[in-house]
Amino acid sequence: MANNFTSELTQFITQYKTDHPDTEARQRAGRFRLWDKDLDAEQQDGFRAARVSQDPYVYYQKA
Repeated sequence: MANNFTSELTQFITQYKTDHPDTEARQRAGRFRLWDKDLDAEQQDGFRAARVSQDPYVYYQKA
């Protein structure tokens, strides 16, 4: 493929980012709101301690 080739999708994204310069900031804000959360270590330990082990074959009904 030639080095000077850019796909239509790449051209669209480049043009969109030029027209909307705040796109990356909004993406980072959305990521922070959904994924980048501070975890409470004590609460995580409680979740791990409360976990119940699963039987090897869960579909078998014990009589």
